[in-house]
Formats: sequence, C-alpha cells, structure tokens
Amino acid sequence: MATVIALVVMTIMVSFTFVASALSVDYYEHTCPQVESIVSGAVYKAAMNDITVPAALLRMHFHDCFIRGCDGSVLLESKGNNKAEKDGPPNISLHAFYVIDNAKKAIEAVCPGVVSCADILALAARDAVHLSGGPYWEVPKGRKDGRISKAIETRQLPAPTFNISQLQQSFSQRGLSLEDLVALSGGHTLGFAHCSSFQNRIHNFSPNKDIDPSLNPSFATNLRTICPFHNKANNAGSPLDSTNTVFDNAYYKLILQGKTVFSSDQALLTHPKTKSLVSKFANAKKDFEHAFVKSMIKMSSITGAGQEIRLHCKHVR
Repeated sequence: MATVIALVVMTIMVSFTFVASALSVDYYEHTCPQVESIVSGAVYKAAMNDITVPAALLRMHFHDCFIRGCDGSVLLESKGNNKAEKDGPPNISLHAFYVIDNAKKAIEAVCPGVVSCADILALAARDAVHLSGGPYWEVPKGRKDGRISKAIETRQLPAPTFNISQLQQSFSQRGLSLEDLVALSGGHTLGFAHCSSFQNRIHNFSPNKDIDPSLNPSFATNLRTICPFHNKANNAGSPLDSTNTVFDNAYYKLILQGKTVFSSDQALLTHPKTKSLVSKFANAKKDFEHAFVKSMIKMSSITGAGQEIRLHCKHVR
C-alpha cells in the first residue's frame, strides 16, 4: 500500500470471493511438507542482504490481493501487447520479486507442480512480518495462480491521497471492514514512501494553504526539505514511520501526532470508528497484532479466478 502514486478514483468492478473454507493450513501436509521452511529460508536470506525486503514482500502481497484476489497476478511479467500489473504506475516501485522466484525454484526441485506462486507470496508476507519482529500466524493455503494481469487494473488500488470514504469503499468492495482497514494500514509500520506519494500534502495543498494543516509543522518542514517542490531525485522520500524496519505500533502513535506521510493515514482520524481504533492500537501493541493477523488472514483469503499452478512465477503455463 505504501508509495503508490496518487490516482484518480476509477472503480472497475471485479468479482472477489472469500474462499477461506477452500483453503487449509494443512493443504500441503502430504504433498509438500517442506514448503514453509523453504519459503522462510528464502525470505531470511534475502532480508539479511537487504533490509527493505520485508516491507517489499508485505506490500507485494497486499497489491496482489486487491487486484483479482490473491492469485499471484502481480508476479506476472508483461508480454507482447499486454502490460502486466507489475508495470502499472502504483507498482513501479515494487521490488524483491526475486525472493518469490528463488523460493519457487527451490520448491519445484522437491515438489514439482504442486505449490502455487500465490501461496508462496502469502507465506513470504507472513515471514516478512515475523522476521521484522511482528506476529506469526498459520497461513491458510490452497490458492491457485491466475492467468490474467493487466496494468490498467492497478487503478483499483487504494491511493495514498484517498479520504476515508474512498478507503472504506475500496475495502468494502473486497469484503473488508473498517477494522480491517485500520489494522491492515498498520503495514505502513514497514517501508519507505517516495516524494510523489505525499507531494500533495506539502506543496500547493489547497488554494489557501501550501501545507496540509493536519501535518505536524516541524514534520512538514522536514518533508519539504527532503522533497522540494521541483524535486528531481528519484529516490528521495521518507520512511513510513520512525522504526520502519521493525513491525510495531509506532505508526499509530505517529498518526495521532500528525507525523505520517500519506493523506490516507491521516484520514483514519476523520471517522469515529477508525479514530477509536487508531487510538486503541497506539496504546496496545498486542491488540494491533491480534487485529492485524485476523485481517491478514481475511484479506489473503480473497480469491479471484486462479486456475493453475505455475511452473515459473513470472509466466503462465
């Protein structure tokens, strides 16, 4: 969800279905019992070499599930005249696809044609959270890989400029509640945001105000220093919270202080229920972790029209 480029709301209705009953934590118990250890090993190895990997994998899973359900479509490469999801504007900054590819290659060596790329990504996201100091949970498995990936559909992703009504609509279309919205937004405890995703808050905010008044003044000044109006540094930006490689509840505390970068973060204080949850999670890390796990399982149980087990995650069979 982090660092997505601001987009005009354009609703493209896609059929999403919850299939929790079709998924099982024991799905590969007899066909590929090594799957979880192989994935966790791949994530650990990558994260030891690059501290940005956990945030990247968590964001990748979210972006996968919000387009056509959790079917691994975000992993597919563009081919011919078809521009795939990973090349859509909000996904240009996604990275660490090699982690999924490496895990898939290792799994194929011991369990050929059994484990879907969508399941590998769901497991990798869980491992990324746990490796960053967050909770561990049993991931229901049994997803199938999709065959369709279209860059234009990334317009359905919730943008960092969204207000609470737009966020609520985006999540409710996928069967996710306001509590899910606040809990899953906690994924912003990990990661980095490029200037383009919060430029609207620090320059020309409105006809009468240059800076979003909900921003803490000193924090806004710092952001304007990092991201001047005519910023030309492609990699300039800001950490999403003060401990951006550690999975904790600092994100919620910063929202209450006006020190988060996205409009969509601050929007959580504009609805009574979401504001209450922000305060709850800011004051109780365990409550946040419990809600996050519940919402992650719910989100990762959204399925679309996945129908195969890919042999390579970049390509359909």
